[in-house]
Amino acid sequence: MTLLAFGINHKTAPVSLREKVTFGPDKIDHALDDLLQQPEVSGGVVLSTCNRTELYLSVAAQDKAHEQLISWLCRYHNIQPNDLKSSIYWHQGNDAVSHLMRVASGLDSLVLGEPQILGQVKKAFALSQHNHALSSDLERLFQKSFSVAKRVRTETKIGANAVSVAFAACTLARQIFESLNHLNILLVGAGETIELVARHLREHGVKRMMIANRTRERAQALADEVNADVISLADIDTRLSEADIVISSTASPLPIMGKGMVERAMKARRNKPMLLIDIAVPRDIEQDVNKLRDVYLYTVDDLETIIQQNLEHRKAAAIEAEYIVAQESRHFMDWLRSQAAVSTIRDYRAQAEQVRAQMTEKALAAIHQGADVEQTIKQLTQQLTNRLIHAPTKSLQQAAGEGDLERLNLLKGSLGLDHQ
Repeated sequence: MTLLAFGINHKTAPVSLREKVTFGPDKIDHALDDLLQQPEVSGGVVLSTCNRTELYLSVAAQDKAHEQLISWLCRYHNIQPNDLKSSIYWHQGNDAVSHLMRVASGLDSLVLGEPQILGQVKKAFALSQHNHALSSDLERLFQKSFSVAKRVRTETKIGANAVSVAFAACTLARQIFESLNHLNILLVGAGETIELVARHLREHGVKRMMIANRTRERAQALADEVNADVISLADIDTRLSEADIVISSTASPLPIMGKGMVERAMKARRNKPMLLIDIAVPRDIEQDVNKLRDVYLYTVDDLETIIQQNLEHRKAAAIEAEYIVAQESRHFMDWLRSQAAVSTIRDYRAQAEQVRAQMTEKALAAIHQGADVEQTIKQLTQQLTNRLIHAPTKSLQQAAGEGDLERLNLLKGSLGLDHQ
């Protein structure tokens, strides 16, 4: 069997093409069934995300697999092969193994080291498992890839530094205040970025969160999830003094918090320090706020600087991760090759056992018919020896006759003759 991996991703294809070859949750079952009907395909996993569509397959032959499988993908999505040809990549054997390990570890992601892809790979694997679409070698490969991804996370700092705006905002807050479990935090807005911020903060045990938003219903849904209070945008002026940290991200065309508002809050706080992180563009917090004593204002540009620095740290960690992937892919390929030897050894033992059984039965029948026991045993051992050494002897003669010293030495080693 040969392991294959092919598909397109954010590096090779624009979103206009990627969206044409995605497999939605409602199509995966049918796609796997159809895929297994293709000649020589014994197992498959379909990984489909916003940034990639990839097929991982176990096939019996590979002579025409490239053309056949790409034709299947084009046929399934009703697109022309020429539209896909320049964007598709194709890996087999060790390259397919290392590719999946890199994907699962976040080394092939749009955001280097991001952890979400591992969950998506596990989900794709589970769907194939549910649909009985996995071959033994493919199942072993995915399980191995999960352990490699865990090893990469454990032994390197690939995910230690923030490379998203939401995560960077939380990291900045933790760096300044060290611990968040005694702080009050005000989140302004309820969009995707604030949702991510709220979840990160909840994971770090924040004492209390307030969410201010124009639409109360949207804020309430998020508040219920993260155990926060909801206030209106109009309430910010009177409640701002309660906040040790403010993180704001709205679509407002005008600032929501001005210097006067923050000044009043700081007076009520008796100048207890306040951190404000403005992620919005246009800005939600007036720049003059930064002139106030004990107020620390950071904008999205400040966070981008942090992100770029952290990305460099991740790139350094990625070098270590790549070494782990190369090492583990070699180990997996060694295991895969050993499976062929296991099958050969099993067949060889079965063949020898069949010869032994046949010869023994023949000898016992002769003894039962009155043949001399000693003579029969001698004859049995002689015939058994001849039968067992016939094929190796023939191979040795052929190798010697052809002058194939490499094969001759290999056969001698296999027969235990290399030290005689």
